[in-house]
Amino acid sequence: MKKKKAFHLKAPPSMNSEINVTPLVDVVLVLLIIFMVVTPLLEKNIGVRTPSTEKVEEVSEIPPDQIIVYLDSKGGIRINSSAVSQPEFVGKMKGMLAARADKTVYVVAEDKVGYGKFVGVLDGSREAGAETLGFATDAPDPSMFGN
Repeated sequence: MKKKKAFHLKAPPSMNSEINVTPLVDVVLVLLIIFMVVTPLLEKNIGVRTPSTEKVEEVSEIPPDQIIVYLDSKGGIRINSSAVSQPEFVGKMKGMLAARADKTVYVVAEDKVGYGKFVGVLDGSREAGAETLGFATDAPDPSMFGN
């Protein structure tokens, strides 16, 4: 009698649904290296035509149609070129603003001027009739304060 051999079939392997990231990382690194090498070669100087500069006349005098209030760190107040004290500031501003149609006042203050003093000048200007207040945004020239 012949012995029957048992015949076993192996079950098919299950599907592997995981992504193999190793080849992806290899490709990304190669692309990164390529771009790092090529990018410096792509930089080219682009010619830019800029307009020629004009000589600008510097004005040392205050235009007569502007009112500029200067505040220095010692507490002094000047309206254009005349020094005034705090009590007479509003009266002098009223006189200057009454005769003008443009009621704009520009304020230039040193960095060390106290906030209260600055706001006091703004309030005094409004009380005198100023409709628009302008502030200096650049650092003031020390020669403006008569130091």
